[in-house]
Amino acid sequence: MLPVAQAETVIFELVQPLGIQDSETVDLVAAGGRILAIAVSSPLDVPHWDNSSMDGYAVRFVDVQFCQPEQPVTLTLVEAIPAGHLPQHPIAPGQASRILTGSMMPTGADTVVIQEQTRSHETGQIVILAAPSERGANVRHRGAFCQAGTALLSARIELQAPELAILAAVGCSKVQVYRRPRVAIFSTGDELVPPGQSLKPGQIVDSNQVALALLVAQSGAEPLMLGIVPDRPEQVSRAIVEAVATADVVLSTGGVSVGDYDYVEQMLASLGATIHVRSVAIKPGKPLTVATFDPEKGGAAEDQNAANASEPRSKLYFGLPGNPVSSLATFWRFVQPALRKLSGLAAGWEPTFVSAQVRQPLRSDGKRETYLWGRLVQGQAGYEFEVAGGSHSSGNLINLSQTNGFAVVPLGVETIAQGMSAQVLQVGQVMRSI
Repeated sequence: MLPVAQAETVIFELVQPLGIQDSETVDLVAAGGRILAIAVSSPLDVPHWDNSSMDGYAVRFVDVQFCQPEQPVTLTLVEAIPAGHLPQHPIAPGQASRILTGSMMPTGADTVVIQEQTRSHETGQIVILAAPSERGANVRHRGAFCQAGTALLSARIELQAPELAILAAVGCSKVQVYRRPRVAIFSTGDELVPPGQSLKPGQIVDSNQVALALLVAQSGAEPLMLGIVPDRPEQVSRAIVEAVATADVVLSTGGVSVGDYDYVEQMLASLGATIHVRSVAIKPGKPLTVATFDPEKGGAAEDQNAANASEPRSKLYFGLPGNPVSSLATFWRFVQPALRKLSGLAAGWEPTFVSAQVRQPLRSDGKRETYLWGRLVQGQAGYEFEVAGGSHSSGNLINLSQTNGFAVVPLGVETIAQGMSAQVLQVGQVMRSI
């Protein structure tokens, strides 16, 4: 068994991020959550022109710099400038224009007096009661935020609402992003049936595939569900060949332990895969197989990929354990970060660990790095972790509900006492403790 840290290093070093040849151009409205493929510079000055940051009056600072409530200044109002309209009159000495937030500044004006410091007059004049703090007060100048040609967004970042707003603000309607990695998923086992099918004695509903498909999608990849494969060497082999031919990454569950009908590793070897990980000193999740198909070395992926230059050089294969908790735990620990790195992210793809105070004792036999699932919450003094009730069996997914963290009991440690700190693998949104 490989130590967890060593297995992590091996797996993450196998990941070859998508390159520029794997990019596509999409509409901005469809770019949320995608990874930017090329850096973006602004084609425009932002703001695009001098404009007011407040409702008030556009004036010449020299006309109002000495005014105060006891000595107000009266100016002639020449026009009102709604937002989005071009000013029609320049401001001459002794004049002012009504201006609203975002409205373009008229020629000749260099300052905005806010509405609260003025009093209007029925003659069409405006009375300035207090001087602005400085010349240019309440004016947003053209190019103050960024100038045309300024670098806006770096490549290999995830596009979320702020980034989309920035791109929209500078007039981008389309953006170049990496394509979503394709991930083929299938389950192995004669005992498995799909959800909704009546169970016969000895059968089990396949819960892994639907859960993994959602996790793959949440990781920014495209899940390809290939169904259930019986425990037959030729059918397992055929499923692997099909999956490798259609996807960047393959996830199978089951068939990777030492049982009489566990054929995955044997079939991988026969198809020319290089096996890098066979088992990991982790609980749950010990029987984890990680392999690659490299076209340069032949094997199942060679013919399908030789003519496709946009494909990553190697295909990654994860043979996850069949037990549902083990399958999900190993996905969160190893596969999700790998998919995020593959998708093109430059940083932030690594698994997230936080230190949390444990509300109950954490126990392990000390023989493997143990992951206990439960609820990570934000308490008064920091993160706290509450272990899920019920059995922590790798086959019991019932108490996985609302899990957002796995507390880690290190190898060689048997107990972490209540109130002590533990490292917690965060796998979901953290809520504030009630």
